[in-house]
Amino acid sequence: MVSFHEACRWVHALPYGYNSDRDDLMILFKEKMGTCTTKHAVIGTLARELEIPIQKNVGVYAMTEEIVTGTSGLLKRFDLPYIPMLHCFLVYDRFRVDLTEGNRNGKNRSIEEFLFTERIDPNISGKDEYMLYRKALADVILKRPELNGVDIRRVLQAREEGLKLLRANL
Repeated sequence: MVSFHEACRWVHALPYGYNSDRDDLMILFKEKMGTCTTKHAVIGTLARELEIPIQKNVGVYAMTEEIVTGTSGLLKRFDLPYIPMLHCFLVYDRFRVDLTEGNRNGKNRSIEEFLFTERIDPNISGKDEYMLYRKALADVILKRPELNGVDIRRVLQAREEGLKLLRANL
């Protein structure tokens, strides 16, 4: 590869798949597949090293049946209007870039709207990303009118089931 764009195209073309160690920056190359977390970690890190003003961001989106087939059963089971889920992407200027868009990633369409977004380190640890998610739930998401009175434990349980559903839909 001779250009940043070529590296982006190469990463985008890799199959979507859950890695064995998301905290290993090289796992994408070892396993020749990746998630939004690992694909954007590699390109975000490369951009930083090349001093290209591209930042990795994490967002919480409202997972519904429209986005992930099978979600409606979980929404009924947990009595939620949606499941707040994390998704990573890159930002350049005012443009959002998702290197998993078009991959077989368990979603029916790309994520266009987020309930919360924050710039993060390209290679944020799984633990730190989860803690950021918990903080976003407590500080922002669970304060939304449609989630008034919803306990964080219920959302976290629904999230776990949502992750299983996404994996099953690959």
